[in-house]
Amino acid sequence: MADINIQFTLFSAFYSPLIATMSGGFLKEEGLDYEWSVSPPGKSAVDAAVDGSADVIQSAPSHAFTALEKGELSPVLHFAKVNEMDGFFITSRDADPDFSWKKLEGAEMVMFGGGQPNAMFRYACHKAGIDYDKIIPITPGGPDAIDQAYRQGQGQYVQQQGPYPQQLSQEGAGQIVAQVGPLIGPCAFSSLAATREWLQTDTAKAFTRAYAKAREYLNEIPAKEIAENITPFFKGIELAALENCISTYQQLGCWTAAVEITPEAFDVTLDVYEYVGGISERYAYEQVCCVPPGITI
Repeated sequence: MADINIQFTLFSAFYSPLIATMSGGFLKEEGLDYEWSVSPPGKSAVDAAVDGSADVIQSAPSHAFTALEKGELSPVLHFAKVNEMDGFFITSRDADPDFSWKKLEGAEMVMFGGGQPNAMFRYACHKAGIDYDKIIPITPGGPDAIDQAYRQGQGQYVQQQGPYPQQLSQEGAGQIVAQVGPLIGPCAFSSLAATREWLQTDTAKAFTRAYAKAREYLNEIPAKEIAENITPFFKGIELAALENCISTYQQLGCWTAAVEITPEAFDVTLDVYEYVGGISERYAYEQVCCVPPGITI
């Protein structure tokens, strides 16, 4: 079997298309064995692709903007979508059937302080017609630190990807009151990326075939079966919470079966970063994305 090294930037059930590619046997069907990891603090998964320690990385098209803003070529191309919607939830300490985004103004919220999660959230606040600057941010760090801070009593609200909020709800420690994705709509949110050299290989084509099968699987199989398949990756998360998370993401439509990142979705991501001041110009699709290897569109 050929070996393939996969690295996640963040690891959550939101990235189930890539997780299921591994756990569902789809890579094995293509003659591929794999190893996987999560990028360590302070190091980008893009660095792992560049130095060859990872072949495929879970990233986001917006990551390319950092290099492009410096006038440099992005060292990787984003060749497949993972999610076509923002997958963050807003959880409140109290059940609030009458929740409106306006209630976030003046409230303390445990949240991401930067990066794409913050950019998308700021744009969602804009779309919701509220003043982001009136939210009192608590920004302890990454997903685990955010979860821990909320569990320790900080914040009235918390911004998280699944399955963290579903587990809080399962324990009675919070209630999901809003989703960010529907306010923004389909966009080039998260992706798979690789170097230009690796994308020319037969292994890249075999991986993409496996990944396409996994995406079809996620759209055809009940959430409970998917949760049972990937639950070994989520220690400390109850199966019911994971099933709830998977079902919600299926209904949200972020895991559509098509593999490619569309120019239309990329344009929305440009809208987001233009609004938050993250880009100085609207970059061409071809500077960031490419057609999936071996896939005819």
